[in-house]
Amino acid sequence: MASKKPEGSPTEAMVIRKVTPEITTLSVPFSRFGVFKFGGRGTIVKLASGSLAVFSPVMLTPEVQRTIASEGSNLKYIAAPDIEHHLHLTAWKKAFPNAEIIAPEGLWEKRQANPDFKDTEFKHIFKSEDKGKHNISDEFDSEFDVEYVSSHGSREIVFLHKPTRTVIEADLLFNLPGSEQYSRAGVSPTSGILTKLILPLVSAKPPATGHKRFAWYVLSARDREGFAKSMTKIDQWDFDRLIPCHGDVIETGAKTVFRNVFEWFLNTNKKQD
Repeated sequence: MASKKPEGSPTEAMVIRKVTPEITTLSVPFSRFGVFKFGGRGTIVKLASGSLAVFSPVMLTPEVQRTIASEGSNLKYIAAPDIEHHLHLTAWKKAFPNAEIIAPEGLWEKRQANPDFKDTEFKHIFKSEDKGKHNISDEFDSEFDVEYVSSHGSREIVFLHKPTRTVIEADLLFNLPGSEQYSRAGVSPTSGILTKLILPLVSAKPPATGHKRFAWYVLSARDREGFAKSMTKIDQWDFDRLIPCHGDVIETGAKTVFRNVFEWFLNTNKKQD
């Protein structure tokens, strides 16, 4: 569910924030289909080695480049968490040619139809047949646990940054409205008829019944059993913070939020209509 349309200049509207000493978020206003205020977010993580990894990269503005320079400039990993969050991969790869792109199966093929994207090299491709066997590098693997949710409609790769107990994801859990993402846009994150209609489906606020149904009937439709296995795996992780691409960061208590949204998968006997 990639964001499509920014409101205002990315330079003026982007919110760059230090979430922890290791993590910086790049939050932007974006409208899905040009009308639904969805928001977008890239996340930069500085590893203990000094290397940087960016997840779901947004536009590489001068401000973002200065942020990377302030962290040492060693951008080594560029992650597209699913087949939708990829529009800025080529720009980042050109700026950091030694960086290695991490992406799910199917994305490289999807990008071949666009001449601006087709020659961008992918170093690490997550495939369902290799599930649980993916290795990026010693420095990356020592800090991140990864679950490839191949059963997700967008083939979601979910990351846990273990040192900060932070889950980083794209289209698995939504926490709209995106107040931070729209805080410099000059418009309300809840404005618009379509936004108001869809918000209940992508809100993690308890009881989150709409989000539960969206996950059950839409996100997991291609393989509900496989999706449940992945949710169980993520539930076993030790995390307290969750950084979504769409909506506000869940600064603390994210495990409780996750368990509520995905309870039908964690205990299918609780599945309701």
